[in-house]
Amino acid sequence: MTLRPLLASALALALTVTLAGCVTPEAAPEPESSDDLAPFFEQEPEWTECGNGVDCTTITAPLDWAHPATGSIELAVSRVAATGTAQGSLLVNPGGPGASGYDFVRDSIRQVASADLMAEFDMVGWDPRGVGRSSSVTCLDGAAKDELLFGQWDNAYTSEAWVDELEAAEADYAAACALNTGPLLEFVDSGSTARDMNLLRALLGDEKLNYLGYSYGTFFGTMFAELFPERVGRLVLDGALDPSVGALDWFSVQMKGFDDAMIAYLESCVGLGDCPLGPDAATARATFTGLLDTIDGRGLASADGRALDSATLGFAVAAALYSEGNWPALTAMFREVAAGETSIAFQFADSYYGRSGTGEYANNSFDVYTATLCLDDDFQGDEYTVRSGLDVIAKAAPLVGGYFAFDDYAHVEAACTAWPYAPKKQPAMFDAPGADPILVVGTTGDPATPYAWAKSLAGQLDSGVLVTFNGEGHTAYGRSNDCIVATVDAYFLAGTVPKADPNC
Repeated sequence: MTLRPLLASALALALTVTLAGCVTPEAAPEPESSDDLAPFFEQEPEWTECGNGVDCTTITAPLDWAHPATGSIELAVSRVAATGTAQGSLLVNPGGPGASGYDFVRDSIRQVASADLMAEFDMVGWDPRGVGRSSSVTCLDGAAKDELLFGQWDNAYTSEAWVDELEAAEADYAAACALNTGPLLEFVDSGSTARDMNLLRALLGDEKLNYLGYSYGTFFGTMFAELFPERVGRLVLDGALDPSVGALDWFSVQMKGFDDAMIAYLESCVGLGDCPLGPDAATARATFTGLLDTIDGRGLASADGRALDSATLGFAVAAALYSEGNWPALTAMFREVAAGETSIAFQFADSYYGRSGTGEYANNSFDVYTATLCLDDDFQGDEYTVRSGLDVIAKAAPLVGGYFAFDDYAHVEAACTAWPYAPKKQPAMFDAPGADPILVVGTTGDPATPYAWAKSLAGQLDSGVLVTFNGEGHTAYGRSNDCIVATVDAYFLAGTVPKADPNC
């Protein structure tokens, strides 16, 4: 999974995803068209100053957009006002599903958005339904989550006995999510989030939505464009998802992306000299493969007793590969592991999960990630099991992805098969007919959302325009080069659409 792709720390990470098959969408009321919806669209947000030049508010949205009279939820919103004369609002989402847009705008937007963009737009973030400060998904306490994520199994990974263990644990997890969250758990799908975005647009006073979405946030934007093409203003989808790809194909392609990123890292490591994995790429690859194959028997553990096994080490490596800036720390991690130390490996894993040194979890991103994927894709009805899915992934991504999948794909497949709610129906196409031009940004070396997905999405959208960043890492705007900044800013500020892919 991928989470927080754009935070400025060296451990900044990101969260992945799978998308639903193409089926007929459920009927839903038109926005602002019914008496039941009127109170939501007529509310007046009360903004309060919440520190460091940030304003905050809370709005209400329907629990179930198809039946808005049945209840409501709260959405937490933050805003950094334009430093000049605002053209309007620019809604921002950093990904996930499960990342906090409220925190992203409050804490990081000044380091990501250019000064020109900050001058002309009110930058607005929100915690999507289920996330953090909004009405939230709740599953396990810290100790129980530690047991699920880091506890040791009685049986070896990939064995049928392990699959039985995993499925029993995930069934308990799904039941805990239902018990502790309540009715909201059925409605944390991306279609509901897209409708929340339209509500936010209206309450912010914008005729059309201007939006910057990263990673899974691109699917929120794509869904919005499909549901409300006439409300599309200037949309940038950076680190794009391909909504036409089925669940297992999605995972296997993504896991291969991590393998490709690992190969790029190994070439860099040996090129710099004194690489702890070996003096040349072939040796380094063999050493790394041998490390993952033997780590389960070495008995390495964190200071608090959690075992560093092949799944956790693969997870830590994948976490590091989200950003080329993490590569020096990855090299240091391999030196540590060779010496029997685990500190950096657990820093990567814990940062990914939002886990503190005291064993508490700072956010509920893992739970939202699971809940949203279970509703956005049909794991219950597809032909794959945990075992058969892992076999496909291991063939596609034997270097890193096959191990990462023990803690990612296997968890999602088992949890969603036991999920108490059926997946939501999705649009048959994502072409957003009649929408204004939409910029789709892809990074050629992106491990989490491979470049091919950006190309595919730009082709599916009737008004999609591909913008390529030639480089490594997940997403581009705010972390790549001046060409990307100039292209995206010109589009947001003046509506300038590239005549051709600028190939930044």
